[in-house]
Amino acid sequence: MTTDLHRGPLHTSHVEVGATLGAFGGWEMPISYAGGGVVAEHTVVREAVGVFDVSHLGKINVVGPGAAEFVNSCLTADLAKIVPGQALYTLCCAEDGGVVDDLIVYLVGPDEVFCVPNAGNTMEVGRRLAAAAPQPVRVLDQHQEYAVLAVQGPRSAELLAAVGLTVAGLDYMAFADVDHDGAALRVGRTGYTGERGYELLPSWQHAPALWEALLAAAGPFGGRACGLGARDTLRTEMGYPLHGQDLGLDVTPLQGGVSWAIGWHKPAFWGREALLAERERGPSRRLRGLRATGRGVPRPHMAVRSATGVPVGEITSGTFSPTLSTGIALALLDPGVRLGDRVEVDVRGRALPCEVIKPPFVPSRVR
Repeated sequence: MTTDLHRGPLHTSHVEVGATLGAFGGWEMPISYAGGGVVAEHTVVREAVGVFDVSHLGKINVVGPGAAEFVNSCLTADLAKIVPGQALYTLCCAEDGGVVDDLIVYLVGPDEVFCVPNAGNTMEVGRRLAAAAPQPVRVLDQHQEYAVLAVQGPRSAELLAAVGLTVAGLDYMAFADVDHDGAALRVGRTGYTGERGYELLPSWQHAPALWEALLAAAGPFGGRACGLGARDTLRTEMGYPLHGQDLGLDVTPLQGGVSWAIGWHKPAFWGREALLAERERGPSRRLRGLRATGRGVPRPHMAVRSATGVPVGEITSGTFSPTLSTGIALALLDPGVRLGDRVEVDVRGRALPCEVIKPPFVPSRVR
């Protein structure tokens, strides 16, 4: 592994337990852990509880008089629809409607919004916000001040209670700032797996102790540490887009299936005019789900053809679904392709038959 990658506060812990490490957004992060593997880690999240280190995710704090109103004029979702103590999925778009990043924002109050963008896009999101921020609003890069630990699965609340965090009353997409062992901790009822879960934001310094406490308490609940390999298969089963594959500067929210994260009635947000025009004419392609009906696994960039052999699109994300025991994918397809249609994916020269479906591939249990 090259040494120019950033390392999070739990790097030593991952090395000590034999994690397989890989590069994600400029960070060296665990893909899977010894004694398990992606399928086992995926399954434990669906059936019990998994603990993820996702500290590579960015942390940007926007503070100052009118900070929330400012952020609301930049990002797509409407912050006016939530109250302090709630979080929102939103998009940072370019003026032509392309997606610079998708992110979660935590509304702390009218004068503070805490943003969690994708690791590789943190600098660009921060740059755009800082360039547009009026005085005296400040945009603070806190990427290496906080870690992010994701506790995901049907027994996640039980695990948190076992380490002294009582969160049973926290609603989906809400958060609370609490004290844990004398240290400040933000707990959000959020996640990227489709299961009931929480994301914890301890300080960089407090993260190792919290990580060890969670893993020590996980055993009786059937839990374990999980890596980013399982995180990817879990999010694909839910049809959650990944920036850089299913969304990007060349993929708009309408094409990528996340136009629901746009406050269309807001007077201003980046990319508004371009996106309104695209909505009026209709997107030139749409992100759809594909479920293999034959043997084979679709992978990114594989071509998709109609049943008669006409090219109709390309795979953006594809994997083997441990839950369904079949290949699944997200693909950008021509708008004429309908749900229920049969298509074929070119898997190294062999036609893999698939059905076009609307994700998620498995039921959501986030609530």
